[in-house]
Amino acid sequence: MKLYPAIDLRGGQAVRLYQGDYEKMTVYNADPVAQAQEFIDAGAKYLHVVDLDGAKDDTTANLQTIAAIAKLGGLKLEVGGGIRDEARIRRYLDLGVDRCILGTIAVRDFAFTREMAQKYGPQIAVGVDMRDDLVAVNGWKEVTPEPGVAFCRRCAEAGVKAIIATDISRDGTLQGTNLDLYRELLTIPGLEVTASGGIAAMAELAALQAMHCHAAILGKSIYTGAIDLAEAVRLYEER
Repeated sequence: MKLYPAIDLRGGQAVRLYQGDYEKMTVYNADPVAQAQEFIDAGAKYLHVVDLDGAKDDTTANLQTIAAIAKLGGLKLEVGGGIRDEARIRRYLDLGVDRCILGTIAVRDFAFTREMAQKYGPQIAVGVDMRDDLVAVNGWKEVTPEPGVAFCRRCAEAGVKAIIATDISRDGTLQGTNLDLYRELLTIPGLEVTASGGIAAMAELAALQAMHCHAAILGKSIYTGAIDLAEAVRLYEER
């Protein structure tokens, strides 16, 4: 299983939100590049970065920060937040980002998502954020009528190779992740599933690994010390 420590960017700082609420934000490091280096020092080989400003306001305010993280080397980097056209995908890939995550646009323009998935293959992932089992978009502020699992199936049928699935109600809460959701998603053929949101204990990583989940994203748990990243990498990172 791949482990992705997470850096959420807002105003050039590494932050975490509670259940996606921009009004409930904690700054964990004013220097995201230094934070990424800490993760490298702990043995991380992957990094999940979300541009919260991009997701909310459709800007590239954190582009230079992401570029600086990419220049560190040593990390396979996936980036999401405000990626809504091919130009921005190309811009990130040209910076050295390994994979771009499509969120709102994947729902709003499914034909575009299909085209990008077929053109860029594993360099494209779709972030499927769910509130009460339904897909949420626009920085999680708007809930659509489409069930999340059904949307993931539709993505797989369109050629999407990777899904990053988040149960919003668990995100940033340290109350445990939605293992039943990932168990169901892992029945979809040909889809790599990344678990995101609420992972709070090593036992959950063990459970995700046992069900052959492709990857897990660690956020608040490693910032608060609930999970020791170096130990998690040692025990659960794919060899």
